[in-house]
This record gives sequence, structure tokens and C-alpha cells, in this order.
Amino acid sequence: MAWENQSFNSEFILLGIFDHSPTHIFLFCLVLSIFTVAFMGNTVMVLLIYLDTQLHIPMYLFLSQLSLMDLMLICTTVPKMAFNYLSGRKSISFAGCGTQMFLFVSLLGSECFLLAAMAYDRYIAICHPLRYSVLMSQKICCLMAVPSWIIGLLDGVIVIAVALSFPYCGAREIPHFFCDVPALLTLSCTNTLLFERLMFICCVIMLLFPVAVIIASYAHVILAVIRMRSGEGRSRAFATCSSHLMVVGMYYGAAMFIYMRPVSDRSPTEDRMVSAFYTILTPMLNPIIYSLRNKEVYRAFIKVLRKGKSGEKIA
Repeated sequence: MAWENQSFNSEFILLGIFDHSPTHIFLFCLVLSIFTVAFMGNTVMVLLIYLDTQLHIPMYLFLSQLSLMDLMLICTTVPKMAFNYLSGRKSISFAGCGTQMFLFVSLLGSECFLLAAMAYDRYIAICHPLRYSVLMSQKICCLMAVPSWIIGLLDGVIVIAVALSFPYCGAREIPHFFCDVPALLTLSCTNTLLFERLMFICCVIMLLFPVAVIIASYAHVILAVIRMRSGEGRSRAFATCSSHLMVVGMYYGAAMFIYMRPVSDRSPTEDRMVSAFYTILTPMLNPIIYSLRNKEVYRAFIKVLRKGKSGEKIA
């Protein structure tokens, strides 16, 4: 097998997206700022939902999982990119590249199914509000969230096991700022067409199936909202759903653009730009447009701050 020809001491070269021109230095600082906001925003969301028992309901439990996935996703790519840029080194070990790909693919797949579960949660909340506590109990919520992680992990194991079995030769320069599977395949010494087809099938399952669930859920939600007599109820329902749809549109649109095209039709520059959008920008936007503007989350944030201040006074 090709595994025997690979060495865990061998290295790939990540070409990155920045050079040391003034414009790129500014963009690099901007990326670090976005990373900081995303890291703090998602960390705050996870901690708030964990600490405030009033937020221990399915909607916020799903949000905490989304924030955790976004936090792990951005930490998978940006720190290594920043270290390489600041140190002047562009290398990443074979084992490091495999680990980065595994985490990235797993988190990507997990988030796809979690967003579908969140859409179903909104469908139950708006279309069947009187039965919500029964249809979306904490047990059912866990039965929907845990499989999202498991499916993502299985997808990561399958993709990485096959991707790292190919022999890689030549300059081993990856035209990306992290080890992304499509970018790595361009370095393979062998024909990867069969694996590309396998990836396409995985993408159909991991992307299109959740999208179908989301579309079906929101089709029912929109019909239910239109029938509402209360204008305030309609505006609240639309506000909640529009936030979710905004996240879905950004996330799935970029992911489909990257993973549902053949390698031969790819442009390294386009792939880097789109990947930067949904691996760096989207994790920052999620807490802002989806969570931190929520009244219940804001109330929990103020509550925790007051507890902290009273604790300091007591101490």
C-alpha cells in the first residue's frame, strides 16, 4: 500500500495566501482580528449556555454545539497559518496535515447535520408549539446532536484514510493555507478520479441531504408564519428563521462551491478565497447574527456579569 511509502517525518509545504507586502500585512492583521472575535464570541456562547440553566432548552443546546464546532473549526486552520506566516516557515508534517484534514472534514460534516437539526427544531417550535416540549425533549435533542458528531467523524475517517493512502511526490507544495483534501489531491502521483467520485457521493449525502431537510422544514415554517394573525408573532418568527437561513446560505453555498466541483475545474485562488470565507469569516458571524443578538442570550450574559461583580465584592 501507499502508506508504506509515506513517512510521518516527511513534510508538505503550505503556500498560504499572504506575502509580506503592505496590503497583505493589513489583510493578515484583519484575519487575526476576525479570529479573535470568533474565538471570544463562540467561547462566550458555549460558556453562557453551560452556566445558565434557563438556556438548557433544545434551541440553545443546538446553538452551543454550533459554537463549539465553529470554535474548533477556526482553531484547526488559523493558528497554523498565522504561525507559518510569522515564523517564515511554510512546512507542515505528514501527520500534522492528516490531523488538520481529519478535524476539518469531520467538523464540516458535523455542522451540516447540526444545521439541519436546528431547522427541524424551528419547524417544531413554530408549527407545533403546544407539542414542542414533547417532540423536542432534551433526550430527543441529544439523539439529534450526538449523531451529527458521529456522522462527521465517520466522514472524516473515510476521507482521510483514502486521501492519505495516495503517494505524493514532486515539490509537495499545497496551493492553500491549510491541508484541504481537494488541494492535496493535485499533488498525487496517481489517478484520483475514483476518489473524487467517492468525495462527490459523500458531498451529496453530507450537503444535499441536510439542505433538503432544511428546505422542507422552512417551507412548512413560512406557510405557518404567513397564517399567523399576530403581527408581532410573525416578526419574531421571521427574525429567528432569517438568522438561521443566513447562516445556512453562507455555509452550504461555500461548501458546495469547494467540494462539489471536479479537481480539474478548480482555481487555487478561488478555492483559497472561498475557503477563507467559510472557515474564518462564518465562525465570526455565527455568534453575532445567530446568538449574541438574542434577548435571552443577552440576559444571560448580563446575569453572569453581575454574578462575577458580586463575587468580586464578596471576595
